[in-house]
Amino acid sequence: MFTINHLRIETLKGRILLEDFCFTLNPGDKIALIGEEGNGKSTLLKILAGIDVTDYVRWSGSVYTDEKVAYMPQSLSEEELKTGILDYIDDTDPDYGELYSLAVDLQIDPSLFGNERKMKSLSGGEKVKIALLKLLYEKPDILLLDEPTNDLDLKTLIFLEEFIRQCRQSVLFISHDESLLQNCGTGILHLEQLKRKSEARISFSGENYAEYSAHRRQQIDRTNQIAAKEKAQLHKQMEKYRQIYQKVDHAQKTISRQDPHGGQLLKKKMHAVKALEKNLEIKKERMTKKYEPEEAINIFFEPLQTNPQRIVLDYHWDTLTAGDKILSREISLTVKGRDKIVIIGDNGCGKSTLLKEIRDVLKANESLNVAYMPQNYEDILDNQMTPLDFLSTFESRVKAGLMLGALKYTSEEMNHTIAGLSQGQRCKLLIASLILQKAEVLLLDEPTRNLSPLSNPEVRKILKEYQGCIISVSHDRAFIDDVAEKVYMLDREGLHLIDDTTK
Repeated sequence: MFTINHLRIETLKGRILLEDFCFTLNPGDKIALIGEEGNGKSTLLKILAGIDVTDYVRWSGSVYTDEKVAYMPQSLSEEELKTGILDYIDDTDPDYGELYSLAVDLQIDPSLFGNERKMKSLSGGEKVKIALLKLLYEKPDILLLDEPTNDLDLKTLIFLEEFIRQCRQSVLFISHDESLLQNCGTGILHLEQLKRKSEARISFSGENYAEYSAHRRQQIDRTNQIAAKEKAQLHKQMEKYRQIYQKVDHAQKTISRQDPHGGQLLKKKMHAVKALEKNLEIKKERMTKKYEPEEAINIFFEPLQTNPQRIVLDYHWDTLTAGDKILSREISLTVKGRDKIVIIGDNGCGKSTLLKEIRDVLKANESLNVAYMPQNYEDILDNQMTPLDFLSTFESRVKAGLMLGALKYTSEEMNHTIAGLSQGQRCKLLIASLILQKAEVLLLDEPTRNLSPLSNPEVRKILKEYQGCIISVSHDRAFIDDVAEKVYMLDREGLHLIDDTTK
């Protein structure tokens, strides 16, 4: 259905994103495209969709299909957001019968087509469903979906999973949601940037995501075991060589001039020793190299002396409002020193608003050190600062640089403005700032939403091991399963505890 031959993608600064990539998308395929932020996933989808990307990359090779392709971008443009819902779908002569039929299939309220609402007024889940409707309305054979899970509540995530599994079209999709990858992907395309982003690699597996991840980890462990064994063997051989060299060198320096025959023998022996050295250098070059995956991040929270029984928050809100709109009523929440809680709920129910209310209450307590990570990174990050400058506001410049190095930032990225960073890099930057603040309470709004599915487990691990209190909003099922001890549901009637693993 889709054939890619010898595709090469290079940034205008000369970094190779893809090299000699050949691939065929077959009927019924549901292929997940994964990799760290900035590795070219969205760029690849745009090229396949026929979108001009020459303002930031050069590419060569061929992309061929005689099927109809529909592309869903990561986010709507400002112009699209200002457009009415019906005009966004079809601004010419819409087929209302087809629209209503698709609306029923996609669980969309058909009354949305009959009002003057703009796309920007819809919730995240509603935007995704309308965008899918627009794609299906075009009757495509292939769907290219760039991060369709962003901003979705759990209910809509489950709907999207079912849609991808059941739709007749072949699908190539990007997602950070590990559950969706596992439940939908019939194969995995993995884009990597190795050796400090100096080497591009792409691999394909016909396994599901869990199988691919497990086999990849086994392969990495096996490679590194072999590399460690070869390194230890070479060390022993080099030590033996040094002992022989020192012995022969000493003999040459002390042999009597009256023993020319002995001198000739030692000279020959030194030639043999130097040949051994050359062989060892060749062996060193051919040794198995240790493989360090790009998602591996060596960061952690320092130990905290927190009292697990200390009451961090004990508060009641009569109403939760956004402007004049009442989102919820009679909310009560009590949180202790090492509680890890997650708040879930439908899009637009007020989860982020509640988290900001909690932040304001906790900030009033001067005895608490509280750190906050918003859903909108620009609320905290200054796009004109560099990552190094930003982290230096919390710690010394040296320690900030070490932290960024542990997060796989290159020197160029450390000193480039934040405006040039991907969303995933900004997310990691904020997580680094949480660590440097040494806070006792972390308030996290969708902390894993822009992390790759491979670096996500690394971040979940350090948050799970964190010895303070976490109050978070999340729709990430893996995050909820791994980190949350208590799960609350927010709706119009209040905040309800629906799961408590501490009991």
